[in-house]
Amino acid sequence: MSSLLKVDNEIKTKVDAFRERITAEAEDLVANFFPKKLLELDHFLKDPIINITELKEIHSEINLTVPDPILLSNLHDGLEAQNAKKRKLEDGGGEDMVTGTKVYVMPGGMMKSNANLVDLIEKVKPEIRTLIEKCNTVKMWVQLLIPRIEDGNNFGVSIQEETVAELRTVEGEAASYLDQISRYYITRAKLVSKIAKYPHVEDYRRTVTEIDEKEYISLKIIVSELRNQYVTLHDMILKNIEKIKRPRSSNTDALY
Repeated sequence: MSSLLKVDNEIKTKVDAFRERITAEAEDLVANFFPKKLLELDHFLKDPIINITELKEIHSEINLTVPDPILLSNLHDGLEAQNAKKRKLEDGGGEDMVTGTKVYVMPGGMMKSNANLVDLIEKVKPEIRTLIEKCNTVKMWVQLLIPRIEDGNNFGVSIQEETVAELRTVEGEAASYLDQISRYYITRAKLVSKIAKYPHVEDYRRTVTEIDEKEYISLKIIVSELRNQYVTLHDMILKNIEKIKRPRSSNTDALY
């Protein structure tokens, strides 16, 4: 069979060495790293930083003062403004009329992020990245164990394929957690920009505190999900390790 495709011996040796390295690394991940990591994350879930009951403690002050109201010099000016607004609405340009306050620079310099959430995010992000990387290694290992396609005796192969599918699902979910964090920063930045432009609208300020609280709760759920995924993968692979490593039984095994 090997005569059908000529492979350079040096390259074949390097590929075989790569397969052996992936095999050793993946087996160590399943046997040792996964259970250790799930225990670490379970301990992290008990940390006070992620178990704040009063969510007011994670609020971040928004140092943007409300400007003094603009007083019209006389009634005529007020009528002119109303007539101008009416003309704008009739022309379909009502949205352009409400321009808000022009923001050239923040009064206190750069508007800081929520420091409490930034600290927590910086602790959670490496855990997400680690899960993605380790799942990718184990997935490669299982894929390399899949034998050539044959008719019949494919029950073990189907278990391998189910394992690969589960690992791919976990990878995708973990990647979505990173997207969620990015969306939080973008959404909050837009709201803070709105507060700077419309400092007199209280709802924008309340919305910022609401998304901060939501993100805090989401981060705790993410840590819980990471732990659960380590538990699930460890349990699933250990229960099916025989079929994963030897998906097809030989005829000799079937006789005894």
